Formats: sequence, C-alpha cells, structure tokens
Amino acid sequence: MDALARARLSLVGLSVGDAFGETFFTTDDAFHERIRTRQPAPAPWRWTDDTAMAISIVEELGQRGAVNRAGLALRFADRFQGEPWRGYGSSAYDLLARVAGGEEWQPLARGLFRGAGSHGNGGAMRVAPLGAFFADDLDALVAAAVASAEVTHTHPEGIAGAVAVAVAAAEVWRTQDDDWDRTRFLNAVLERTTAGDTRSGIEAAAALPMQTAVADAARALGSGDRVSAADTVPFALWCVAAGPDSFEETLWRTATGRGDVDTTCAMVGGITVLRTGLAGIPEAWLLARESLPELDLGAVRGN
Repeated sequence: MDALARARLSLVGLSVGDAFGETFFTTDDAFHERIRTRQPAPAPWRWTDDTAMAISIVEELGQRGAVNRAGLALRFADRFQGEPWRGYGSSAYDLLARVAGGEEWQPLARGLFRGAGSHGNGGAMRVAPLGAFFADDLDALVAAAVASAEVTHTHPEGIAGAVAVAVAAAEVWRTQDDDWDRTRFLNAVLERTTAGDTRSGIEAAAALPMQTAVADAARALGSGDRVSAADTVPFALWCVAAGPDSFEETLWRTATGRGDVDTTCAMVGGITVLRTGLAGIPEAWLLARESLPELDLGAVRGN
C-alpha cells in the first residue's frame, strides 16, 4: 500500500472513531447503559472538527507530499468557513475565522493563550493519517507532524501530542504483521516524544499494569476533561497499547474512559485501522458514519 493509500485508510478509521465517540455525549444513565450492553447509537453518526481537519491534512499530503504550513492553514480555514458548526474549540474557531478573513496564521497561532500557544489536543486529534503517510521515514514524520501542529498549536505540549500520535500510527503500520508488543509500541513513541507532561503521561501509561480497568486508567492518565494533549494522548495510546487487533473492541475500550470521547476515539481509530485494515471496521459502523466528502487531491494551489 502506498503512502497516500495508508493516509486515506487512517482517515477512514479516524472518522469512524470520531463519529462513534461523538455519540457518547449524552446523559449518564444512557452512557452507562450503552457501555454495559455494547449498543451503538442509531445512525447517523456525525463527524466533528477532528475529521474535518484530518481531511485537510490528507489533501495537503496528496497534493504536495509534504506539509506546507501556510497551505495547510488555508485548507483548515476554507473547510472551517464552509462548516463552522463542526465543533471547533473556541480558540481554533477564532483563529480559523480570522485566517479565513485574510489574517496571517503565524501571529494568531503564536499569540494564543497570552503568547504561550495552545497546548490542546487539536494537533494530535487530526494527525494519524500523517503518521501513516510518513511511516517509512520517521525523521520526516516528526518534522511534518511538528509543522502540521504549529498551524494552530505552538505550545510544546500541543506539538508533542501530535508527534506522539503520528509516531504511534507509523509504529502500528510498521508492525502490522507482527505479534502485538505493547512495550515496543510505547517505547517507539517515547523515543520520539520530547520531555514534558505529554511524555510523562505516556510513561505513566506504560507503567500501568496490563489488567488495569479502563475507568482506572482514565482517572490516572486523564481522558480529556482538560482538553489538552497531556490529558488525552497518554490515555488514547494506552487504549491502543492494550491491544489493537479488534477495531471494535479498541474503540469500545476508549469510549469507556469518557472525557473528550470523540477526540480520543478519533486518535485511536486513526491508529488502530492501520493494523486491522478496512475490513476490521464493522460494516454497520461505516454505514452509520456520515459520508466523507470527495478529497481534493489535484494540482497544488500556490505556495
């Protein structure tokens, strides 16, 4: 499978995970009953900004074979402008609206959170297809993941989360025919993730015993209540590390942790499908998920 086909496969898994996770924003009673009975929500399942931004990344890779930050910023803004109701966080909403209005992305991204930059999970939630695309070259992968994050997330933690998820996707693809090795997987991610809270969280995920209950792992690692990279990426990678041979089981595991469910499930779906293949996604889930638009993989639009 070539690089772009891998990226498109990851996008499908990400979009199903995103839409599946989005259905869990419901009452406590309904949530617990659905988890207990493993009962998916009725169709349709709407995907969110996680998928919208991942689509832009795949289109950028398809046209350029690389990430041009200015080009990606325009893609993000164009898609946002067409569907601003997809669930964008307040800072991303404001940034993309202003880019769509003609402002430059760099000062906007760098100026978020009083100049600290965003440490949210937006860079991580959309990046698995990029990891699939660059799975054969981890140095290029890290550089591209950093560039893709910096368009909206310039804080080191926001960038670290994107790198960690991209490397995780690559590692799953690279070892798809091997017996699953939880330790090898997490060590490969840690090797490329810079020091900080996100890396510390992944180290904590690696230290959790295999038999840890999902709810306990979510409490220990955080599953997105703070909507940050450090509060979502470690839990998402723990869910993958626990065993990605079943797309369905891995997504149910992730949803059980609650929190920012669409985002953790988007990360996990985009990674896990690289091991299970498209055939691993339940057909009913693909039918329930809102259709993806036709991708724009034509000629490059400027620089």
